Amino acid sequence: MHTDRRTLLQAAAALPLSAVGATTAFAQAQAPAAPAAAPPKEVTRTLARYIVSAGYDVLPVKVRKEGVRTLLNWVGVAIGGSRHETVDIAVAALAPFSGPQQASLFGRRERFDIMNAAFINGVSSHIFDFDDTHLKTIIHPAGPVVSAIIALSEMQPVSGKEFLNALVLGVETECRIGNAVYPNHYDVGWHITGTAGVFGAAAAAGKLLKLNEQQMTWALGLAASQPVGLRESFGSMNKSFNPGRAASNGIFAGLLASKNFTSSDGMIEAKRGWANTISTKQDYGEIVGDLGKRYEAALNTYKPFACGIVLHPAIDAAIQLRNENRLTGDQIDHVDLKVNPLVLELTGKKTPQQGLEGKFSIFHAVAVAIVEGAGGEKQFSDRAVTDPTVLSLRGKVIPVITPEIKPEQVEMTIVLKDGRKLSRRIEHAVGSVEVPMTDQQLEAKFVDLADGIVPAASIRRIMDACWNVESVSNAADIAKMSASA
Repeated sequence: MHTDRRTLLQAAAALPLSAVGATTAFAQAQAPAAPAAAPPKEVTRTLARYIVSAGYDVLPVKVRKEGVRTLLNWVGVAIGGSRHETVDIAVAALAPFSGPQQASLFGRRERFDIMNAAFINGVSSHIFDFDDTHLKTIIHPAGPVVSAIIALSEMQPVSGKEFLNALVLGVETECRIGNAVYPNHYDVGWHITGTAGVFGAAAAAGKLLKLNEQQMTWALGLAASQPVGLRESFGSMNKSFNPGRAASNGIFAGLLASKNFTSSDGMIEAKRGWANTISTKQDYGEIVGDLGKRYEAALNTYKPFACGIVLHPAIDAAIQLRNENRLTGDQIDHVDLKVNPLVLELTGKKTPQQGLEGKFSIFHAVAVAIVEGAGGEKQFSDRAVTDPTVLSLRGKVIPVITPEIKPEQVEMTIVLKDGRKLSRRIEHAVGSVEVPMTDQQLEAKFVDLADGIVPAASIRRIMDACWNVESVSNAADIAKMSASA
């Protein structure tokens, strides 16, 4: 019902003084806030213009190489995760509704339409939490991007150079957009791999679809309308849903835009656009500054341990001390840890019951690293979190929040029953930008993940195809050879 100004004033005059004061306070609270500083103009369009115009030939050699490493790592983790119960469930649920058999499922025999294949491969690549990480934002870049374009490449011819260029541009897009809103956006509960990843998937898919500048602007706008992923999902199958859905949503955006399905031209930066709606921080210079000169894609890293990145320093320290001193669990009285507050916020589960929960338990991660000397997929299985020896040691792990310890650091002291103390401080864990995994370590990780899923004779052939993607005539060949025979 409409109430005019005169009626509202008359009603206020009849109120007790205290109520009038409350009404006045309410009115003041509803008063428009002082106008915020205007955002840079055409952030979305400027980014779209860059994506459309950026060619493979201008990519620096270092960026190309990191793109290749990103591909190899993604293929390995996608194959490795393909037989997990989560993927079985997704395949069973979606099979009755899948369209034409256009695209491969990595590590599996089934073929699905490209939308559902992108989703399932994205789930498969993230289920072990073993995928790549842009450490500045904790985005896992390849899940949304490669899952989208590897499926799309089976629907239309895509050369290896075109594929690698789209991959790099997709990673660059999502990480720049992530930089603009991190950490505020992440801190309130968004899973940034999904929310920023959809932009990377849309950009990469749009590049392969050869969108023009206006269409790419619309594709980014349609991506902005599809943020997916909340941190509450961590420790469940839902976490891997997020990069999978970001991949399929990105294809969705690109395909619609290719047929001139419109969006606002300022969906990232507008007052009621993506950045202002889902974050209290907006740094648009991170999105459009030094395009083509500063490459976030060159900063991608790869996990030696199959869990959240904040656990890696502690696992690294535990394995080092274990191996150097030939420790066994029964020698240990307790393990003291000085950790950043983020560690317990993200990985504070004391009694994980399932493997997925173990990935979010500093207590389990340290215990299993000492007992088994590793932090791979097998150490975060249902078997590992119920192992009696691990359980016994888990209760002796004592993390202490220490604000001056950075997220990438840890100080560990293992106190033995004979009174000895063994200490180790990690500044940067293996797998970080500062201590990167070598090509040989990436291959060893790949072999371990693919073993028993694809034929042994195919593993070397798949790795070689990834390393040599720039000379591959059809990128879809990598997908086809990565499917289980």
